Amino acid sequence: MGEQHEDQEHGAEPARPPLTEARAREMTAGLREAMDDVRHSVAVLAARVRDAHAARVWVPLGHSSWESYCQAEFGISRAQAYRLLDVARALAAIHGAVTAGTETSRTRETSPAAAAALDYGLSQRALIAVSSRTDVVTELITHRLATLAHSGLTALDTATVRAVVRQAVRDVRTAPPPSPAEPSTDPVVAAGRQLTDNLFASEYAIGELMLEVAPAYLSDIEAATGALALLCEQIGEPLEHGLAARRYAMSGDPRALHGTVL
Repeated sequence: MGEQHEDQEHGAEPARPPLTEARAREMTAGLREAMDDVRHSVAVLAARVRDAHAARVWVPLGHSSWESYCQAEFGISRAQAYRLLDVARALAAIHGAVTAGTETSRTRETSPAAAAALDYGLSQRALIAVSSRTDVVTELITHRLATLAHSGLTALDTATVRAVVRQAVRDVRTAPPPSPAEPSTDPVVAAGRQLTDNLFASEYAIGELMLEVAPAYLSDIEAATGALALLCEQIGEPLEHGLAARRYAMSGDPRALHGTVL
């Protein structure tokens, strides 16, 4: 009764007859297609916002600024107007990193083909979240694409590039920014911090080695059942340590090492 009352409070529809598996799969496919359409529209919107702002479209229309233009033409607030710019700039920076690491041509057009080139399946929320850390995101993307290209283990096709981009954005979103630490005047504490920094640096280097044989787009399970297991065996590193170092190299988050190396 409690669950039924809660559903009624939230305006839920009355229970319907159970769906068949075929119908449920059909509805799921339709939902997935709609989500893909929304993500693609973010790329189209970002490309057009970027071009409109670069062209100072508000000037010939008699508006004093970008925010007043957005308010008058689209009825959106100043904060929303600048969030649109954050999305456009973040996506442009990501696309710049991709074009630097692949043979994708650079373009500033807003045609369907140009929008498709910017479509990495990223939501507007994700792009806003990393808009202040695009330097970190682009560095990750550039490095990982270069590692893949040099490894020769896989072609840099569209699916692979999208996976690398989305993983880099996810890693930066989930990793907290490093907190600056004041240097200690206690020599024992300072020496301890130096040892810890050296440990993290060595684990990061090991993680980079792991990424060369098990690229970032592979899950832990896929990595563990592939060449990574053989590499760990050859260098005498426990597999769980190798996986933890790989996660640390992907995210830059020291918590990836907890319970294994640390």
